[in-house]
Amino acid sequence: MKIGFGWDSHEFKPGIPLKIGGITLQHPMGLGGHSDGDVLLHAITDALLGAIAGPDIGSLFSPSDPKWKGADSAVFLREALSRVASAGYVVGNVDSTLILAEPKIGPHADAIRKNVAALLQIAPDCVGIKAKTPEGLGTDNAAIAHAAVLLEKRNSR
Repeated sequence: MKIGFGWDSHEFKPGIPLKIGGITLQHPMGLGGHSDGDVLLHAITDALLGAIAGPDIGSLFSPSDPKWKGADSAVFLREALSRVASAGYVVGNVDSTLILAEPKIGPHADAIRKNVAALLQIAPDCVGIKAKTPEGLGTDNAAIAHAAVLLEKRNSR
């Protein structure tokens, strides 16, 4: 088994869609980033890459490369999954925590869980999605995501 941890944050900005876990949420602002700003998929991607001692997301998909401007973060996740498979592992489970003042994630958690599970090719009950508010941390204009993944040797299930 291998364990990986990922973390990401992006600031809210007007005029762009809000994507979390590959799901577009209704909100007046989205998350600024070179790609689509999906903090959850970015954190999971880094966790996957970290578990196999691979390069981080920024090394593989440089924010200075115009090729990745506005890119769907599922592309990054798929590349990380390919590297995990090449290393001889499969995803056992993922646990994540989103930290943001708004929007409330509870009403969207099941859709996010199912989408992340589909992207990772695992069952939805192997994906933890939790949300917390920043309560006094001064990060009300940002979204933060933490993710931990467990990888298992292929064919060990």
